[in-house]
Amino acid sequence: DLFQLPRSQRRRHRIHLVGVGGTGLAPIARVLAQLGFRVSGSDREANERTEALQALGVRTFVGHAANQLLDDQPPQRPDLVLISSAVPDDNPEVQQARAWGVPVVKRKEILGPLTAGRDVIAVSGTHGKTTTTALIAHILTRAGRKPGYIIGSEIPELGFSDAGEEPLFVIEADEYDHMFLGLQPWRLIITNLDWDHPDLFPTHASYVDAFARLLAQVRPDGRVIYCRDDRTLREWEREGRLAGGISYGSFRGAFARAENIEMRPEGARYRLVTPTDAYPVQLAIQGLHNVLNSMAALLAVTEAGLSFREAIPHLASYRGAARRFEFKGEAAGVIVIDDYAHHPTEVHSTLQAARAAYPDRAIWAVYQPHTFSRTRTLLDLFNGVFGPADHVIITDIYAAREPIDPDITPELVAAASHHDRALAIHDLDDVTDYLTRNLKPNSLVIILSAGTATRIGPALLQRLQEKPQEKATQSAQRNLTLNTDY
Repeated sequence: DLFQLPRSQRRRHRIHLVGVGGTGLAPIARVLAQLGFRVSGSDREANERTEALQALGVRTFVGHAANQLLDDQPPQRPDLVLISSAVPDDNPEVQQARAWGVPVVKRKEILGPLTAGRDVIAVSGTHGKTTTTALIAHILTRAGRKPGYIIGSEIPELGFSDAGEEPLFVIEADEYDHMFLGLQPWRLIITNLDWDHPDLFPTHASYVDAFARLLAQVRPDGRVIYCRDDRTLREWEREGRLAGGISYGSFRGAFARAENIEMRPEGARYRLVTPTDAYPVQLAIQGLHNVLNSMAALLAVTEAGLSFREAIPHLASYRGAARRFEFKGEAAGVIVIDDYAHHPTEVHSTLQAARAAYPDRAIWAVYQPHTFSRTRTLLDLFNGVFGPADHVIITDIYAAREPIDPDITPELVAAASHHDRALAIHDLDDVTDYLTRNLKPNSLVIILSAGTATRIGPALLQRLQEKPQEKATQSAQRNLTLNTDY
């Protein structure tokens, strides 16, 4: 087992990652390099994650080719090849590795050995994983601890992962491709159980069953931290499946409860009430969903040895993750925000947070539906989702790994939303043109996309800066970072 080797021997062994620039594998690559392995990898194109890995000594290739599996000093085959869920079987590097007899694995197979002997805090749930994981890592590091962590987004000061120097290891436990079933958590957080990834989970029941399997893998000395606001988790509680767990939420009955919740421009604030005490909490991020995420994080770090009084002050310094209500800029009196929301529940939470933070601005929501299967399956859930927005633009569907389905269109999503100002504009450049012509000062544009529509924000800001403005005056830039990971 490579991961049982003493550090002095790990340098002799190399692990190659296919899809190394993605949010799933890049954090693992960094941890592997920090643990002392030689690490290489490839991806279709370079990005900021591959550049960060190169600075750490990870050799990265753009494009895929069989000869990239060989290390040239001296020529040597890798000991292990790790691939992302998006990598097809006919990838030349995968085919070459299998021809050589080199093990080819996915994240599920490597996470168990990678975290063996560690006290794993696994953050699971349909929405809220990234923010909750990041908050836990942020609080612990600010408190002087040195945990390991893997986060699905870039976080200021933290990056996206670290091997850590203590037994504690915090990980964003992704359900896609059953990745999280490679873990044996010491503490398992379940934020909520909505329904997602219908390409892998054809029914809500099959989706929930994956989490039930994860629950069964919690260590004998472990426990569950769960959100009692979620209906399915309340059912599990009544059935006794969460016995010994710690609940949190905004309603009576939870062990930790949020009261007096307020949304202010500087962030959400609330009163955390436990059976023995109450504490004021100030966040720098917005939304009820982030109040709940912060509660999960506080319960996790108190399980790891901090007190509420030690942990709570560090919440105010957490400013959010990349692409989670990320402020991109302001031009001609228009603020542009970029957000990763793509599930209907996430979209609605994002827009609610925006309306609370910017009550006087005209909100333009630009939504890029994510995959044809998800859009088809969740279509009815779009009814009313865009309610907090004044104007809505639906772009072409981002296919990701799926074939195009001509029956699933932006017009279909616009109609399903029942928003009287929902408009379908297929091409992303046409969206930028339309916004440039129609935006007025005191507007807010939110790009809601897990795909390519993220490029609209920078392009729009440039166009607005170039557009002649006769009477418009630019308001002072409000660098308010609102996190809306769910």
